[in-house]
Amino acid sequence: MKKGSIIATAAIMLSAACTENPEQNQAETKTKMEMEYPETRKDSTVDEYFGTQVPDPYRWLEDDRSAETEAWVTAQNEVSFGYLEQIPYRDALKNKLTELWNYEKLGAPFEHGDFTYFYKNNGLQNQYVVYRFKTGEGSMDNAEVFLDPNTFAEDGSTSLGGMSFTKDGSLCAYQISEGGSDWRKVIIIDALSMEQIGDTLKDVKFSGLSWRGNEGFYYSSYDKPEAGSQLTAMTDMHKLFFHKMGASQAEDELIFGGEKMKRRYIGGYVSEDEQYLIISAAESTTGNELYIQKLESPNAPIVSIVSGFDSDQGVIHTDGNKVYFKTNMNAPNGRVAMAEFPNLDPENWVDVIPQTEHVLTVGTAGGKFFTTYMIDAVHKVYQYNTDGAMEREIELPGPGSVGGFGGRWDDEELYYSFTNYINPGTTFKYNIGTGESELYRKSAVAFDSERYESKQVFYTSKDGTKVPMIITHKKGLEMDGNNPTMLYGYGGFNVSLTPRFSTSNIVWLQQGGVYAVANLRGGGEYGEEWHEAGTLMNKQNVFDDFIAAAEYLQSEQYTRPEKLAIHGGSNGGLLVGATMLQRPELFAVALPAVGVLDMLRYHEFTAGAGWHTDYGTADDSKEMFDYLKAYSPLHNVKEGIDYPATMVTTGDHDDRVVPAHSFKFAAELQAKYSGDKPMLIRIETNAGHGAGKPTDKIIQEQADKWAFSLSNMGYESLPQPYTEGAVD
Repeated sequence: MKKGSIIATAAIMLSAACTENPEQNQAETKTKMEMEYPETRKDSTVDEYFGTQVPDPYRWLEDDRSAETEAWVTAQNEVSFGYLEQIPYRDALKNKLTELWNYEKLGAPFEHGDFTYFYKNNGLQNQYVVYRFKTGEGSMDNAEVFLDPNTFAEDGSTSLGGMSFTKDGSLCAYQISEGGSDWRKVIIIDALSMEQIGDTLKDVKFSGLSWRGNEGFYYSSYDKPEAGSQLTAMTDMHKLFFHKMGASQAEDELIFGGEKMKRRYIGGYVSEDEQYLIISAAESTTGNELYIQKLESPNAPIVSIVSGFDSDQGVIHTDGNKVYFKTNMNAPNGRVAMAEFPNLDPENWVDVIPQTEHVLTVGTAGGKFFTTYMIDAVHKVYQYNTDGAMEREIELPGPGSVGGFGGRWDDEELYYSFTNYINPGTTFKYNIGTGESELYRKSAVAFDSERYESKQVFYTSKDGTKVPMIITHKKGLEMDGNNPTMLYGYGGFNVSLTPRFSTSNIVWLQQGGVYAVANLRGGGEYGEEWHEAGTLMNKQNVFDDFIAAAEYLQSEQYTRPEKLAIHGGSNGGLLVGATMLQRPELFAVALPAVGVLDMLRYHEFTAGAGWHTDYGTADDSKEMFDYLKAYSPLHNVKEGIDYPATMVTTGDHDDRVVPAHSFKFAAELQAKYSGDKPMLIRIETNAGHGAGKPTDKIIQEQADKWAFSLSNMGYESLPQPYTEGAVD
């Protein structure tokens, strides 16, 4: 096992870097000798794992609230933004993105009580505004503002984290996030008068809000860490509380969790018929226990349905004593099962919709089940009755992704969205009784889908596995190996990358760029087996899949190493960090965002220990330690290697993947790399892991990503300069 000590030693000056390469000769860009990275102190921290000593000289950067770290962040940003400001077309890209983003965005309507609500952004508002109108009397055109998060903070950095209404629509509880933090506040209002009721609840984290009648609501949180460590300290004991209206937060009743039932993640929600409280408890991001409580009796016991963490399950609907489950127990691709209360043990479950060869998600609305199947990373949707009889396939506009197939059990219609890489999100209204879809609202973004194409290919990974990838670009693009190309991936935590439109990507495509998304192992595109093939001692498969995607793009003449960038965030940041170190000659640019980059210590921070089922930890065994250390980006930066131009990005308030990962990795790159490419870190201040980020910050970060990539592919000017009035 390990133990560490910290003894400060003399500071060292990190090596400088320049921005020139054989294909780039920008006179306005500083050379290596002119640009120096900030001084980064090294100390003598050493950890010991199973007899192996591992230095960690930048351990002090884990204290992201210290004055020394704050000064380091400021100094790094001065260098990074100084570099970015000298890219001659950075402003042109930002202006184009701003122009593209500036269109009205409307969400699908939803009803609560006497009102119809919807989300709307006028174009460049930092946060979406919630509007409403009297159902049957008003319309979106004369709606009133219900909640405007843009008024929560002057800089737009406080976001709305979700709303929950009582069944009669008279009360609303909503969460807010400040500076992108996962720690939330909960505010309760009278939905009719829009006036606050009672005190604001504080320090709520990883929580839904679920009302029990009008009495109060269930929510989850952890004990708040001590001052100064709120953004880094481990949070591993989740608790489910009930907040009673009129009571103070200090009086909230602990329902589940705590010392007697210690679990890392706990969530509770009330069934739509308000007969049951459903509780899910987990130790990691994979597998959960399931509990139920009959709410008709105040002192009814909480009964275990599923124990252990070998499968994922939840209750999707209740009808009297009938309880319907979605589970992957004995069904890696998922199935729907039913049992009758109180005989809810899995041995009593009867399949309603059995497992198929494709991965299942399911929603409920209008007395029906809507099954969405993922077939080679694109969606097909079917409508079933509660007896498990398939009534119809819902006709979609084409291959792509859908969302929204869910609603209340008595709804007669629902709204769903459709999108893919070249079709902006479009909303349809669906009649549940007739099966007819009608166009509700098209996106107003200025993009001509007819000028672009998006196709799926299958390539072969190192071990012979076939991996799907979707490649998008302008029609008629010449495949001569000279196209600027962005390769994106994730590969973890059962997350599936299905086709979705991105306003930001328009800029890349307009520049003649190729945008490729690989569906790597570790994701959920082909069920739990595909997921497990990229976890623990199989994690290298994910990197091999990504490397093979890059090789395919080059062998098929989409691009070549000098024109290829890789990008990924969070677990995808780990993907980029590991891949750029293992095969640096394949890439011109690497963009690891909010990445998990220190694989020996990730589990020491916030909720990181919950990721152990995907990664394992360095404390598990010598074999696991050796495996993690062999690919951990922080521990594999070497001197004398020509790495791709790198821009690490993170947020100084990221309390999910703490910024220390990115801080230490950037410091290590700057210390050991001696070539002529930039090794930068761009740190967004007053921002977190990504959710709720203001529009202006999103636009600037995206512009910087594209500018940095094109500049380090050798472009002194935009490949296809923007001209006033041009379509693209």
